[in-house]
Amino acid sequence: MSFLQFSILFRSGCLFLAILFQVVGMLRPVSAEILGTSRNPVQMMFVPSGDAQVIVKGGQEVAELLQNETGLHFKTSEATSYAAVIEAMGAGKVDIGWLATFSYVLAKDKYDVELLLVVQRFGSPFYRGQIMVRTDSGINSLDNLQGKRFAFVDPASTSGHLYPKTLLLSKGLDPKTFFSKTIFAGSHNAVVLSIYKGEVDGGAAYDGSRAAVAKSYPDVFEKIKVLAYTKEIPNDTVSVRKELPEGVKVKLRNGLKKISDSPKGSKVLKRLYGISGLMDLDGLFDPVREAGRLLGLNLENPNVKN
Repeated sequence: MSFLQFSILFRSGCLFLAILFQVVGMLRPVSAEILGTSRNPVQMMFVPSGDAQVIVKGGQEVAELLQNETGLHFKTSEATSYAAVIEAMGAGKVDIGWLATFSYVLAKDKYDVELLLVVQRFGSPFYRGQIMVRTDSGINSLDNLQGKRFAFVDPASTSGHLYPKTLLLSKGLDPKTFFSKTIFAGSHNAVVLSIYKGEVDGGAAYDGSRAAVAKSYPDVFEKIKVLAYTKEIPNDTVSVRKELPEGVKVKLRNGLKKISDSPKGSKVLKRLYGISGLMDLDGLFDPVREAGRLLGLNLENPNVKN
């Protein structure tokens, strides 16, 4: 073989290898399953804001409806705390999270999660927190709660901690010194039941929390009264990891909207979190960010003040 022939063959071989490497580099590894298949389902997590069994069952029902609408497969789970959903999304272990209001703000600021949809209740994207006591407690004003036992929901709960705490501070009542004892009950239902059973004297939860337990405790509206309401709060969100493929985001958004507009889907969403509809928007959450700043909360750790 002449030098010229060798040179031509060598250059041809190099060109072939370069093209081959480029093509291989564009291909998804065989071992990596496409997101949304049965072997690599979309991971969807729910905050533990209500009855655990209701949330687990409701989450599974939402997943089944979403699979029918999108063709994607899902795996659902209920978090042990509000913060657990945030961290799971930040670690890439959860693709779509049903986040409480302040949880969304924390997740957005810390991990840049993307807002997919905002929850509506009673046709509105807003709700309120409320401070409650037993009707027979003799407590008729916020001042009467001094030295009493008080329950919040979770450090990252907007209506069950952030806004009620802001309300108390605006009245010159610092929960750290005003109450004899404060606890985080873990869910809105748990706060209501702690008041109902006399385990605490007062508590804070969202404005539909009594209705959420009324089926099991039909006299809850008689036994528990509202002392004060917070300002309006943007509702919960359905949020996703920013890195999620755009095609998957579009399928999820459209699928969830179709579900919320269908008779069967609307019933499932109402049982799950009292949801009456789903809509777009992020600017709704600026007042929540401002409330967090006013309280000096560390966005990376809501238990720590700056």
